[in-house]
Amino acid sequence: MRKALLLNEKDNVAIALTNLRSGDEVELVIQGNNIKIKLLNDIPFGHKFSVRDIREGEYVIKYGEVIGIATKYISVGEHVHIHNVKGLRGRPLTRNT
Repeated sequence: MRKALLLNEKDNVAIALTNLRSGDEVELVIQGNNIKIKLLNDIPFGHKFSVRDIREGEYVIKYGEVIGIATKYISVGEHVHIHNVKGLRGRPLTRNT
Protein backbone atom coordinates (compact mmCIF):
# COMPACT_ATOMS: atom_id res chain seq x y z
CA MET A 1 0.00 0.00 0.00
CA ARG A 2 1.29 3.44 -0.93
CA LYS A 3 1.71 5.67 2.13
CA ALA A 4 2.19 9.04 0.45
CA LEU A 5 1.78 10.84 -2.84
CA LEU A 6 3.91 13.38 -4.66
CA LEU A 7 1.41 15.34 -6.73
CA ASN A 8 3.86 17.02 -9.14
CA GLU A 9 7.54 16.48 -9.93
CA LYS A 10 8.22 20.13 -8.96
CA ASP A 11 6.77 19.68 -5.46
CA ASN A 12 8.97 19.82 -2.38
CA VAL A 13 6.24 18.28 -0.22
CA ALA A 14 4.32 15.01 -0.39
CA ILE A 15 0.89 14.17 1.03
CA ALA A 16 0.23 11.45 3.61
CA LEU A 17 -2.37 8.95 2.36
CA THR A 18 -2.80 7.52 5.86
CA ASN A 19 -1.73 8.50 9.37
CA LEU A 20 2.05 8.13 9.47
CA ARG A 21 4.33 7.85 12.49
CA SER A 22 7.64 9.46 13.31
CA GLY A 23 10.38 7.05 12.22
CA ASP A 24 8.31 5.49 9.40
CA GLU A 25 10.07 5.18 6.05
CA VAL A 26 8.07 6.31 3.06
CA GLU A 27 9.03 5.40 -0.52
CA LEU A 28 8.33 7.87 -3.31
CA VAL A 29 9.29 8.14 -6.96
CA ILE A 30 10.86 11.56 -7.52
CA GLN A 31 12.06 12.39 -11.04
CA GLY A 32 12.21 8.69 -11.89
CA ASN A 33 14.20 7.74 -8.78
CA ASN A 34 12.92 5.63 -5.89
CA ILE A 35 13.55 7.67 -2.75
CA LYS A 36 13.12 6.57 0.87
CA ILE A 37 12.28 9.30 3.34
CA LYS A 38 12.39 8.74 7.10
CA LEU A 39 9.72 10.82 8.80
CA LEU A 40 10.81 13.10 11.63
CA ASN A 41 7.30 13.68 13.01
CA ASP A 42 3.89 12.05 13.07
CA ILE A 43 2.09 13.09 9.86
CA PRO A 44 -1.72 12.99 9.97
CA PHE A 45 -3.69 11.77 6.95
CA GLY A 46 -3.84 14.51 4.28
CA HIS A 47 -1.00 16.55 5.77
CA LYS A 48 2.27 17.40 4.05
CA PHE A 49 5.87 16.44 4.76
CA SER A 50 9.04 17.69 3.15
CA VAL A 51 10.72 15.57 0.47
CA ARG A 52 13.82 17.77 0.52
CA ASP A 53 15.29 20.40 2.79
CA ILE A 54 13.44 23.72 2.51
CA ARG A 55 15.30 26.81 3.69
CA GLU A 56 13.64 29.58 5.68
CA GLY A 57 12.10 32.02 3.18
CA GLU A 58 11.97 29.42 0.39
CA TYR A 59 8.70 28.63 -1.38
CA VAL A 60 6.71 25.55 -0.40
CA ILE A 61 5.48 23.91 -3.60
CA LYS A 62 2.45 21.61 -3.92
CA TYR A 63 0.53 20.80 -7.14
CA GLY A 64 3.56 22.30 -8.94
CA GLU A 65 2.51 25.70 -7.55
CA VAL A 66 3.70 27.90 -4.70
CA ILE A 67 1.38 27.51 -1.68
CA GLY A 68 3.43 29.30 0.96
CA ILE A 69 6.80 30.36 2.31
CA ALA A 70 8.81 28.46 4.92
CA THR A 71 9.00 30.45 8.16
CA LYS A 72 11.89 28.30 9.39
CA TYR A 73 14.26 25.64 8.06
CA ILE A 74 12.31 22.45 7.25
CA SER A 75 14.25 19.18 7.08
CA VAL A 76 13.50 16.22 4.82
CA GLY A 77 10.76 14.15 6.47
CA GLU A 78 9.48 16.99 8.64
CA HIS A 79 5.77 17.82 8.98
CA VAL A 80 4.91 20.88 6.85
CA HIS A 81 1.99 22.84 8.25
CA ILE A 82 1.01 26.19 9.78
CA HIS A 83 3.79 25.99 12.39
CA ASN A 84 6.49 26.34 9.71
CA VAL A 85 4.74 27.78 6.62
CA LYS A 86 3.13 31.14 5.95
CA GLY A 87 0.31 30.81 3.44
CA LEU A 88 0.13 33.16 0.47
CA ARG A 89 -3.61 33.13 -0.20
CA GLY A 90 -4.62 36.71 -0.90
CA ARG A 91 -1.03 37.95 -0.62
CA PRO A 92 1.42 39.00 -3.33
CA LEU A 93 3.96 36.34 -4.36
CA THR A 94 7.17 37.71 -2.84
CA ARG A 95 9.73 36.07 -0.58
CA ASN A 96 9.84 39.12 1.70
CA THR A 97 6.31 38.68 3.13
